[in-house]
Amino acid sequence: MQITNTILMIRPVAFRKNEQTAVNNYFQEDLQIKNAEINKKAQKEFDDFVETLRTHGVNVIVIDDRKETDTPDSIFPNNWVSFHDSGTVVVYPMFAENRRKERREDIFDVLEESGFKINDIIDYTAAEESGVFLEGTGSILKDRVHQKAYCALSERAHEELFIEFCEDFDCFPLIFTANQTVEGERKPIYHTNVMMAMAETFAVICLDTIDDKKERKNVLTHLKKDGKEVMPITEEQMHSFAGNMLQVIGANDKRFMVMSTAAYQSLRKEQITFIQKHCDIIHSPLDTIETCGGGSARCMMAEVFLPKS
Repeated sequence: MQITNTILMIRPVAFRKNEQTAVNNYFQEDLQIKNAEINKKAQKEFDDFVETLRTHGVNVIVIDDRKETDTPDSIFPNNWVSFHDSGTVVVYPMFAENRRKERREDIFDVLEESGFKINDIIDYTAAEESGVFLEGTGSILKDRVHQKAYCALSERAHEELFIEFCEDFDCFPLIFTANQTVEGERKPIYHTNVMMAMAETFAVICLDTIDDKKERKNVLTHLKKDGKEVMPITEEQMHSFAGNMLQVIGANDKRFMVMSTAAYQSLRKEQITFIQKHCDIIHSPLDTIETCGGGSARCMMAEVFLPKS
């Protein structure tokens, strides 16, 4: 299946702007308030978001972050781990040193206690010693039905490791470069999932970020060949996190596209109609998390595809 009804989320205890990730995450900005207040606001946004998801019947497993590790980006677990329907867990190499402390084996115990089965763990983290990184479903956008994986290369998504992942999971690799304009320069976007989202029957993508026309055409060709309706968004909408969406399953097998309120408000009427043709929309305000963390709704949700034990 392309989508799941179970999401793992990490409630923050030390959320703030992470200086180690800001060097190549151009979505991050400063807030002129104290870190304690930033964390308090982020916790409120997190709790409201979880409640909204649960109200719609999405199964959300919430685990508290640990203060002693001082991990400001723990709220984005999809970058260090992914959970697959084969019972495999994948652990990924992270660009920022302080993000590597987010990796926690006790989370696997919680999932097993919740009735999920883990058969194997694939660990790519040794690549960090060589300065090679691949940040989970931030870097990798899978079309699980058609066994394809899309990846925008960046300092956080190295081609050779992405190809290794595709070989391990028998996926066809679709590799491209996605850029954004930063102070007049075109610079790589740090994660694929801020410019592209994959749903069951459609895809949201900021085509303007793929400067190479051949690469852009190749991505579009594969999406259309696999029966995906394509909804383009602008670079301005991408900066409101309109590319950072995730489709999930709620109560009574109902499909929802989940996004932040900022992303929703950036969409034009016809784009909202386009999505609603395929599924309903859930949105929740994530302003503090987006501003300081440079990530949004999709980044906060680690999908659980593990089989039930």
